[in-house]
Amino acid sequence: MNFLMRDSLTILIFLPLAGVVAMGFTSRKAERAIRWTSLIFSLAEFAFALLLFFKFSPDQPGMQFPEHIPWITSPLISYHIGVDGLSLLLVLLTAFLTPVAILASWTSINDRVKEFFMVLLALECGMIGVFVSLDLFLFFIFWEAMLIPMYFLIGVWGHGRKVYAAVKFILYTMVGSALMLVAILYLYHVTGTFDLTVILRDFQGGSKALSGTAQVWLFLAFFLAFAIKVPIFPLHTWLPDAHTEAPTAGSIILAGVLLKMGTYGLLRFCLPLFPQAARHFAPFISVLALIGIVYGALVSMVQPDLKRLVAYSSVAHMGFVVLGIFTLNLIGTEGAIYQMLNHGVSTGALFLLVGMLYDRRHTRLIGDFGGLANSIPAFSTFFVIVALSSMGLPLLNGFVGEFLIILGAFHANAVYGAIAASGVILAAVYLLWMVQRVFYGNVTDERNRGLRDCSGRERFLLAVIVAVIVFMGVYPKPFLRRMDWAAQTVVRTVHPSLPPHALRRAAHHPLEVKR
Repeated sequence: MNFLMRDSLTILIFLPLAGVVAMGFTSRKAERAIRWTSLIFSLAEFAFALLLFFKFSPDQPGMQFPEHIPWITSPLISYHIGVDGLSLLLVLLTAFLTPVAILASWTSINDRVKEFFMVLLALECGMIGVFVSLDLFLFFIFWEAMLIPMYFLIGVWGHGRKVYAAVKFILYTMVGSALMLVAILYLYHVTGTFDLTVILRDFQGGSKALSGTAQVWLFLAFFLAFAIKVPIFPLHTWLPDAHTEAPTAGSIILAGVLLKMGTYGLLRFCLPLFPQAARHFAPFISVLALIGIVYGALVSMVQPDLKRLVAYSSVAHMGFVVLGIFTLNLIGTEGAIYQMLNHGVSTGALFLLVGMLYDRRHTRLIGDFGGLANSIPAFSTFFVIVALSSMGLPLLNGFVGEFLIILGAFHANAVYGAIAASGVILAAVYLLWMVQRVFYGNVTDERNRGLRDCSGRERFLLAVIVAVIVFMGVYPKPFLRRMDWAAQTVVRTVHPSLPPHALRRAAHHPLEVKR
């Protein structure tokens, strides 16, 4: 057990690759064995992530389970990994959603089955690596590496204009990545290291410093890379195409994990490394987030396609997360981190349910449905619960994150809080209207009358997700405790002059604390 804990993060990163190797030695014709191999390795990964979650000490500041091994001497690059409350929760989310994506593809993927499940596990390896890397060069390697499996998921196993969507996804992301690489190299030029912990220590200790102009340009370079990934309005246009054409597993992972890499990057790099620039740009970015909240909700209302509706809803929900981050106070930051988890679970579940419906009916158009609660009552029940969680119903997970974000926004700027609150109302409109048209009333098409209700595998999978949704909504304390030190560290870095009691109510500027 001591060995497992000492090298726990390395095991987490590379355990999925062990599954890829195992499937590599499996015959292409043994599709059942391939599916079970991928599921077993993904469940082992989740079990190990869950073990780390319980072994993590919420009261201990800084990075835990660190591993630091020199890799390249010139330039100085290390295999340096570790987790705090922020990265721990995102690792757990990744490990949870991967077996969900595998089970969602259990019967729907019948072409190149071996390659599909190998790509899924390779993608999990890259995503975990992004969240635990503490060396900027290592982070960039994992950031780029995870793009390749997602490109193939969309381009090979997608639908319709899948190649167009895959190329658009990769081009948008690569533009941001190129700018981020330039910024990373400049930081190395200034500090002589790629180690994030050393860079932060030198900046905060005063032994190294960036000019105000350098902070602005470096902040913008990092911010653009992460803003594309979130995506923040108006850099969101790749997202609906990628979601619409991706297979169900691809949409689950894309919404559940990949979008969170953008907001993770904002919290891990943009705010701690460039606090002056973060304070300077916070009002502007908050306005963009608010536009995204309202715009995403309004566009969702008029979508005829279920998958595009959920995709545009992600623009709105991720707008909440960005707003919470740039309130620059502890309440908003913790709400943003919690909403990252909530969105991953709830929106991933919505894409899973839409995929199940498409497998039965081979259409995603809202107009082709109606009265489904009469023919598939169990499926309809699960769908309604997940939709209610997505719109932030109290006692379900979405409520906690949105409540904290809106509260943090009111502390920063009352107008921002009011506009964000209107986004909750708009979410209720488009989600409830969609549910009413798809599931209630009379059966409008005879082809919907004989649809098959949830199988045993689907009932189990959806029941687990609903249990997580309810648990996170009723008892958020285990998650909030583990993220508290990480959130405090970010806010203290941006507001170094604030006393501890003022962190929760810190406004956009360090001296503007509401009493």
